[in-house]
Amino acid sequence: MIRSIDTQPAARPAAAVLFQLMLPPYLIPTLMNDSLTGKRVLILGLARQGLAMARLCARIGASMTVSDLRPAEQLAGEVGELAGLPVEFVLGDHPFTLLDTCDVIAASGSVPLDIPLLQEARRRGIPLTNDSLEFMRRCPAERTIGITGSAGKTTTTTLVGEMARAAGRPVWVGGNIGRPLLDDLTAMTPGDLVVQELSSFQLDLWDTSPSIGAILNVTPNHLDRHKTMAAYSAAKANILRYQTADDIAVLGADDPGAEGLSKLAPGRVRRFSRRLEVADGAFVRGGQLWLRDGVREIPFARLEDIQLRGEHNVSNILAAAVLADSAGIDREAIGQAAVRFQGVAHRLELVRTIDGVQYVNDSIATAPERALAAIAAYREPLVLLAGGKDKDMVWSTWARVVTRRAKVVILFGDLTERLQAELAAAGRKTGIFQAADLTEAVATAHRLANRGDVVLLSPGGTSFDAFRDFAERGALFRRLVENLAAGESGRNA
Repeated sequence: MIRSIDTQPAARPAAAVLFQLMLPPYLIPTLMNDSLTGKRVLILGLARQGLAMARLCARIGASMTVSDLRPAEQLAGEVGELAGLPVEFVLGDHPFTLLDTCDVIAASGSVPLDIPLLQEARRRGIPLTNDSLEFMRRCPAERTIGITGSAGKTTTTTLVGEMARAAGRPVWVGGNIGRPLLDDLTAMTPGDLVVQELSSFQLDLWDTSPSIGAILNVTPNHLDRHKTMAAYSAAKANILRYQTADDIAVLGADDPGAEGLSKLAPGRVRRFSRRLEVADGAFVRGGQLWLRDGVREIPFARLEDIQLRGEHNVSNILAAAVLADSAGIDREAIGQAAVRFQGVAHRLELVRTIDGVQYVNDSIATAPERALAAIAAYREPLVLLAGGKDKDMVWSTWARVVTRRAKVVILFGDLTERLQAELAAAGRKTGIFQAADLTEAVATAHRLANRGDVVLLSPGGTSFDAFRDFAERGALFRRLVENLAAGESGRNA
């Protein structure tokens, strides 16, 4: 364990005073009398969320200790970002002595809430929080949209932001994607729209809800963290649990897990569905996407004009349309953005077509259900790259679909043996290859794929057996494919 402190006695008061002088008038009463001012905050986890919390503490005059299980040599960049701030670092361990000098604990999403340190904190009555909750407690925007679900969060969140921009509405998009919105707090105004993607890890600690909250779907995910579906669903439900009668809930009507939480919503409930003509929300009819507010209905886009592939993306577009409409976004702008939108990185992202073979990056697929949605988006023969790290998920349905749909399956990562066994149990005996890592998996796919095939990276497992996150995994896939393209070009020159 490494313990160090950056000692600059004058830094906190001077920084705090300067920050307050620069505040917009509507934020001065909030942050000059902040609930954390003068408190001793223990920040667990030194990644994006922990860094944002540390910067907030510095701005409002809270003292802070940052602790991370990773050793100092792995955190040089992160520690450097906080240079000049009065922060103590305890790296390589989470000793119980940290609890002796803290009033509040801010736990990053990567920190399980059942670790011994946090169990002891609860026993001592030390309150827990996180960056997204602290943002909501200070957010000046009158309209906030929160989006959660087991799949589709990032696409839906990003698209709502695009719809707002198409209408010329000032909008902030972040949360579980992009930069933590705490860092943008002082630039926001009451008239802005805030759109947040929220994971179950973030919502676990929430005691507030956005004015417009969406639960897209609730299917098995992160059971290694939450242990049971009931606990996982309860975390998701916090996005609605603290709403008022003036607020709006948006639910996926096609998903029993989301629909089953409708009773928690005290205000208006709107729905989206590919299968039903909902009374209030968005739906599909006659090859068009429709918005209905309970009284009138209008079409906002044609299915044939949408660029996103897959039925799951139709659901995401419908969800985004209801959310944008609920925030007062013009329906013409909603339609324009729905048609123009080409997707988000690492989500059915076409990287390259090489010699008639499409290489598709769906690294975001960190659960079997996400991989199944990706598979369903294609009719072409599939060379599927699957694996990664397990989250204690059920793979039997995945194995049956893959046995039927995939021409070739290439397994990599910690899940290799597990998925090999699941495929065998589903009757798949041939066309299965094992790779030492993603690099070898891509090389094998390139060797086996034929013109007209789709090489699909849709792992189904998390990336944490070999990568920092799914984005790093997807970025490597991109580079490997670009290298293949360069090699093909060289041979044809």
